[in-house]
Amino acid sequence: MLATLKKAWSVPELRRKIIMTLLLLLVYRLGSFIPVPYIDSQQLASLVSGNNFFGLFNIISGGNFENFTIFAMGITPYINAEIIMNLLVFAIPALENLQKEGEEGRKKIAQYTRYLTIVLAVIQALGMTLSYRQLLVERTFFTVFTVILIVTAGTVLLMYIGDKITEIGIGNGISLIIFISIVSRIPTAIQNIYQYMQVGTMNIITLILLIIFIIAATVAVVAVTEGQRKIPIQYAKRVVGRKMYGGQNTHIPLRVNMAGVIPIIFASSLTLLPATLGQFFPNSGFTQWLAKYFAWGTPLTTILYVVLTVAFTYFYTAVTFNPYDIADNIKKQGGYVPGIRPGKPTVEYFTKVMNRLTLFGGIFLAIIAVIPIIVGHFISGVNMQFGGTSLLIIVGVALETVKQLESQLTMRNYQGFLK
Repeated sequence: MLATLKKAWSVPELRRKIIMTLLLLLVYRLGSFIPVPYIDSQQLASLVSGNNFFGLFNIISGGNFENFTIFAMGITPYINAEIIMNLLVFAIPALENLQKEGEEGRKKIAQYTRYLTIVLAVIQALGMTLSYRQLLVERTFFTVFTVILIVTAGTVLLMYIGDKITEIGIGNGISLIIFISIVSRIPTAIQNIYQYMQVGTMNIITLILLIIFIIAATVAVVAVTEGQRKIPIQYAKRVVGRKMYGGQNTHIPLRVNMAGVIPIIFASSLTLLPATLGQFFPNSGFTQWLAKYFAWGTPLTTILYVVLTVAFTYFYTAVTFNPYDIADNIKKQGGYVPGIRPGKPTVEYFTKVMNRLTLFGGIFLAIIAVIPIIVGHFISGVNMQFGGTSLLIIVGVALETVKQLESQLTMRNYQGFLK
């Protein structure tokens, strides 16, 4: 990784991309220290710290929710808007045709996603303000409107930063924002572990086991993310004029976890949906019922989280991997999978292999994510509910960003060779 960064830094264009990415992320971190006016932040911090119902909000937002800064809602509305638009593309023929138009069609869908993000951000900001109106220093229409406007603008700014990073920087902007948010909480997590050791809640054996789990999980995530199933392809020999083409053997690499870290992000966002709905009915029986059964770490949300992780792994893989196009391209180029007839049998073969790989990848992601939740129930007084999710996002985003750097380097090396 360090070698890749060093090589990338030596390329002027990549150096500019890295600098722009760091500057945009710096803007995000600076905004994390700008509080929303008219909010009693100390009372809110004590409320969040003692309530697991809102704990994951705070982790994903990098502490912005706890401090109620301008980025208090984080990037959650944008993620929810992306989920909704991805589902609507399959449900509405007009959007499906728009996606098939190529780059211009995808730009229009991205624009619709931004509009939907603003709508969802306003709705969520309204719910948050109504939930915490007892924390307002002044309860007037002006103060409520100001809080809603500021946190909505903060989400829109985050959406802009994420899109700009993706466009002119390195890596996926939204994933990097969540990555930085989680990394920024690492010092707090270390401090919490130290406090657990001081009060005797965690002993040295538990700490060693925790470190072993983190190392083993990191190695496993890297191994599965880098794992591939190589499908052999044989190209028939063709004679064109006096030259012979084809006849070589190659392969198509199918990644075990083709969806990357996206299923974890989407599943986390949807698992938080009950908490978001509960914000509209503060201090009500409905909210208390949600807090009892849908708080993060309860058996119901853990099962829901596992199901959603596997489901989104299949969904995102289906979006990015089209066996019909691959089989058709192989057939047009005179290739075939040994032992498999071209056409429909090849499509069925690719689908069967990809379904097996996706099932393994989805179950693996779910296991790594929920192990700390289960362990946390057996270690009283120690909050480990967000460890697996955070670890998966950190490792996954880091690997994807380094891969993009490597692909950029490879492309520029080829250009230099051709020139």
